[in-house]
Amino acid sequence: MEVRSPETETEFAVYYDLRWRVLREPWGQPIGSERDEHDVTATHVAGYDEAKRLVCVGRLHAVETDVGQVRYMAVKELLRGRGLGQAVLDEIERLAKQQGMRTIVLDAREAAVGFYLRNGYVATGDGHTLFGEVRHTKMEKSLTGSA
Repeated sequence: MEVRSPETETEFAVYYDLRWRVLREPWGQPIGSERDEHDVTATHVAGYDEAKRLVCVGRLHAVETDVGQVRYMAVKELLRGRGLGQAVLDEIERLAKQQGMRTIVLDAREAAVGFYLRNGYVATGDGHTLFGEVRHTKMEKSLTGSA
């Protein structure tokens, strides 16, 4: 798998489409709801399979000088459990360190909390409930002292 930022207008269109299909469409949310004001300045990460098809995405943006937030992590449903999300998260953490971030925060969907716990994140409190049913947990990880 190749993990990198989308580079062309077409790659970004497919990237945003995957975000919408995994994170918004199942709850009847409109196209466009998968984007926010941070997309313009954020670091976007995408995973492409051997056939160069997009299979997973994630995004990092700065919330403070040395704090980044991970959002919009998504893996095609039929491909989950194969390390694709892990590869995207590893790249996001590498890029966060490169950008001088010392901490990453995120709001994990209930189904993803275990994934983040296995990656060294700690739960810091209850998060919001998206669309009236998707519960989140606030989590964070210190990037200092790790390789």
